[in-house]
Parts: sequence; structure tokens; C-alpha cells
Amino acid sequence: MTYLTLKTLHILSMVLLFGTGLGSAYYKWMADRSGNVAHIAVTNRHVVLADWCFTTPTVIFQPLSGVAMAMLAGMPLSTPWIATSLALYCFAGLCWLPVVWMQIRMQTLAAQAVADNTALPAHYWRMARWWFWLGVPAFTSMVLVVVLMVFKQLPGVAS
Repeated sequence: MTYLTLKTLHILSMVLLFGTGLGSAYYKWMADRSGNVAHIAVTNRHVVLADWCFTTPTVIFQPLSGVAMAMLAGMPLSTPWIATSLALYCFAGLCWLPVVWMQIRMQTLAAQAVADNTALPAHYWRMARWWFWLGVPAFTSMVLVVVLMVFKQLPGVAS
């Protein structure tokens, strides 16, 4: 695979990762704010499905394609912007992993509340708060990774 093809796929994957993440966060947050348990249950199911179909593959592809491009370009992973990007990516991943578990758990709780025709338990709302607040540093880290990719210093290229 050529560098340009890999770079194109890397950028498209990043767009898909951001779009799915931001879209899922928006729709879940709005559904939760509605208080409509049936709507919350359906939205949670779709958020979990979107994570499996779109987020997970892009989360795997991003570092693989990034490292492959660095190798093709002859840039060591210790290059400051690459090392910083990888550290931020790992930090975002550490925030994302509990979020995935919470999404699955919240999906189950919401589906159970619909089946039982009851309100969502307090535990759901605690997880929803954690889900939101873990998303803030994860999203911020990913924005910083993109900034580093765009403004990176390439050998022999003036800024």
C-alpha cells in the first residue's frame, strides 16, 4: 500500500471515528435529557451498535495506519509529535474503555426499564454522568492528536 493511499484511509478513518463519536454522544445525551425511557433505550441500543460497527474498527485502524505511515516516511516513533500523539491516543483509549462498558450496561438497564415499565434506576444516571465526563478528556485528547497531525514538523519542510 502506498503512503498516499494509507494517508487517505487514515484521514477517512479519523473522520469516521470523530463523526460516530460526536454523533453518538449528541444523540445519547439528548435522549437522556428527554427522560423518555423508550427513546433512551432505543438510542442506547444504537449507540452500542455504532460503537461496534464504526468506532471499534477505526480505533484499531488509527494507530496501525499511523505507525505504518511513520515507518514508510522513515520517522521514528520517538519523534515528538508522534510520541505525544500516541500518548494522547492511549489516554483517550483509557477513557473510552470504561465508557464502552457503561454504554452496554446502560443499554441493558434502559431495556429492562422499558420491559418492566419502570423509571430508570439511579445507577443509570450515575453512569450517564460518568459516561459524559469521561468523554470530555477523551474527545479533547483526540482533537489534540488531530492538531498535532496537521501542524507536525516534517524534515526539510518549512512551516
